[in-house]
Formats: sequence, structure tokens, C-alpha cells
Amino acid sequence: MTGILSLTIFSPLIGVAAILVLRLFGRTEQSAAMDQAARWIALVTTLATFALSMLLVAEFNPHLAGFQFVEDFNWFGGIRYRMGVDGISLLFVPLTAFLLPLCVMASWTSIKDRVLEYMIAFLILEALVIGVFCALDLIVFYLFFEGQLIPMFLIIGVWGGKNRVYAAYKFFLYTLLGSVLMLAAILAMAGIAKTTSIPDLMNYHFDPKLQGLLWLAFFASFAVKMPMWPVHTWLPDAHVEAPTAGSVILAGILLKMGGYGFLRFSLPMFPNASHGFTPLIFALSVIAVVYTSLVAFRQTDIKKLIAYSSVAHMGFVTMGIFSGNALGEQGAIFQMLSHGVISGALFLCVGVVYDRMHTREIAFYGGLTNKMPLYAAVFMLFTMGNVGLPGTSGFVGEILTMTGTYHVSTWTAIVAATGVILSAAYALTLYRRVMFGEITNTALASITDLNWRELVIFSPLILGTLLLGVQPGLVMDLTAASVDRLVAAYNAVGGR
Repeated sequence: MTGILSLTIFSPLIGVAAILVLRLFGRTEQSAAMDQAARWIALVTTLATFALSMLLVAEFNPHLAGFQFVEDFNWFGGIRYRMGVDGISLLFVPLTAFLLPLCVMASWTSIKDRVLEYMIAFLILEALVIGVFCALDLIVFYLFFEGQLIPMFLIIGVWGGKNRVYAAYKFFLYTLLGSVLMLAAILAMAGIAKTTSIPDLMNYHFDPKLQGLLWLAFFASFAVKMPMWPVHTWLPDAHVEAPTAGSVILAGILLKMGGYGFLRFSLPMFPNASHGFTPLIFALSVIAVVYTSLVAFRQTDIKKLIAYSSVAHMGFVTMGIFSGNALGEQGAIFQMLSHGVISGALFLCVGVVYDRMHTREIAFYGGLTNKMPLYAAVFMLFTMGNVGLPGTSGFVGEILTMTGTYHVSTWTAIVAATGVILSAAYALTLYRRVMFGEITNTALASITDLNWRELVIFSPLILGTLLLGVQPGLVMDLTAASVDRLVAAYNAVGGR
């Protein structure tokens, strides 16, 4: 299906154009009517993009390890517009398209100022993020990778909390600094290999002495984006200050760009360096799992607790990626997809009570099961998924990454396994403090349970968490061929 990728990538821009036309010709209309029209345009556009992404999955041949739906033609200045997906990148497209309609619905009543601009920012962000996962040219990848910083910066800086400007600049500067080093590496690779084609570079053998420098340059960008310890400090601030939908996109999608970068660039292009730096990755991953879990346990803000939880879960992802075997790679990809659903749902859960009470302090709440039984049940499911309860998608990713790592480094897997215990400690403690007991805060007397819009938002997330938990083959069957090819090439050149 020629052109399906470009149509999927740029379909959100149709919604942007429609909102701009609305703004241009609707100046005489009432502001409330224009805002409502912009919401509907954004919702319809994101649903259409999701439908296109599912068509992409339906037409994908899981038995082919190479790139499919490839589009390749001259763009400008010698740069070629190359797009395509394989089993590693495919499912991140529907994950992005799946979360965006939920973000629009979650912002339906909570965002009241500059609604048109808000929806435009999200639609542009969707197009840029999908482009990251489809790009098959280094320059095109970099443009999409850096471009998404702008709408995310605006979403945090304009519609965030009271310290939004500080959080937005910290997010922007951290990620931009790492990406500058990646740009230098991209230019060096293009000069050496005489091509910017990602498939060609995956088969190009760089000098092992040079690989270390190139690997570190890419690592600087992807480690911040994940984020890995100790360059994770921007994430809690960004989550706390971002609007609910912004936190969903940050945790559900943007963090996955770092893991995807390791899979797409570090392992296949720099296998010798990846093998040499594996002990460093394992050490940083274990620290992230244990340390940030302990930090999460001491948080007083629900959002900040879930943000530190995300850093811990990304530690399992980096462990799995650099295990260099199919179990670990499959587990890392599955964990990223699962975390996208579960963490997004948890931030939406926080948004429900924040919209009602305008505070995220754990001490403010208590006894919510008495007033919000439906909400308590939904929050419990996603808490269990975050902990890694068997039967939820969270269990599959964690067990696969630890098993893959165990085959390479027994102690790394054993220490990381303590993170499962620690996650249960902070997650269940949070749930107990917020949900159980008697309501002692009189302000909670009037709090209401989930409404129909919120139930519609949570329903597909519940389905996804349970379906992937009992049918992980839905993901692994699509990723297997590409993962096997990656592992075989890695082990043959620089791996084990």
C-alpha cells in the first residue's frame, strides 16, 4: 500500500488545517462554540489516524524481517525522504495513535484557555512522533526527533502548573543538549559511510575504535529521552507541571523514543561498542530500578510518584535491550508498549481526582472507595498492572526482560528483581492511603465517581492491559522476525 505511511504520519495535520480555518473564518462566532468545534475536529482527526495505523498493522507481513511500506524519493539538498517500518517500529505507531484520542477526551473539560492552540499542539506532536518511528533516513529521523520538542515544550509551558516555565525549559534543555551530540555523530556517520540511509548504515561496519565515540554520542540523546539514571531529573518536574494529557504523552510515548533509538541505532550500527558498554548499561539500569523505586516510596505527590515509577520501569527496558538475546529484546519492546498503556492510564487516573479537587497531595485523600467505587476498581487494575501482576501486560514485559538478562548477567537480574518487590511496596502503599479508610477530609464529601466520558476513556486502556496480559503473542508474533534478525546480526559482529 504505497503512501499509507505518509498518510498516517501527516493525517493529523489535516486536523490542524481545519482548526486554523475555523480560527480564520470563525472570529465572529462565540469562543465557547469555536473551542467545542476544535475539540471535535481534534477527536475525529486522531480517531482517523488510529484507524490508519490499524490498517498498517493489518497489512503488515510478520514473516518478513525487513522494512515494509517503504517510501523513498528525493526531498531537498541531497536529503532523501525515506519511510518504512519493521516489526520493531511498527507497534509504536498504533500506540501513539491509540493514546492521542484519549488525550483529547481527557482534556475536554479541563482545558478552557486557548483550546484551539492546545489541540493544534497535540495534533502536530502526533505527526512528529509517528514520523520518528517511521523514518529511515538519519536526517529525517533527526528532524522528527527534535521537532517534537517544540509542541511538547509549549504544552508544558503554556498549559502546565504554576512552575510550568521552569519545567518546560528543563525538559527542553536536557533533551536538546543530548541531541546536539547525536547530530554531530550523524554528520560524522554520513561523511564516513557516504549515506544517511538507516537500512544501509545497519549493514555498514564502522571502525570498532570509532564505534565507541559514535555510541556515546547517540547514548547521550537516548539516555536523556528514556530517561536513564542519573539524567532523569527533568522527568518528575515535567510530569508534575504538565497537564494530564501532556503527562500521558510523556510517559506513554516520548520515553519510548530512547528505547527505540537503542534498538534502531546502538545495537545494529555499533555492535562492538554496545557489547563493550553493556556492563555500564546494566549498572545504570539496576540503579534506576532500585534507587528510583525507593525515591518513589517517599513521594507526597501522586504524579511525582508515578513519574519515578516510570524511570524504574525504563530500567527493565534498557536491561532487556542490551541483553543481546531474543527474550530480552522481545521483553523490552513489550515492556515499552505495556508501560505506554499502563502509565498513561495511571496519569489519567490522577487527572480524574485532580480535576475534582485540584490537588495531587496524597495526604489530602483517603477513603475514596466510599465515594468512588468505580474509580477505585479502575485504579486498582492499573496499579496491579504497574506492579506486574500475572494476567496483566506489566507482568509479561518484566519477566521477559529479567529472563533475558539472567542469561547474560545473573546478579543484574537478581538485583533488578528486587524492583518488583519495591514497586509493590510504593504502589500498594499509595493505593491504601488514597482509597481505603474513612473519609476524614470534609472537602471529599462532595466528590463524584467516574462519569460516562471518563469510563469511555478508561475502557480501551483496561482492554489493552488485560488483552496483552493473556495474549502477549499479539505483539510477539509481529516483532519476532525483526528481533531475530537484530539479535543474529548483533551476536555475529560484536555480541555474544
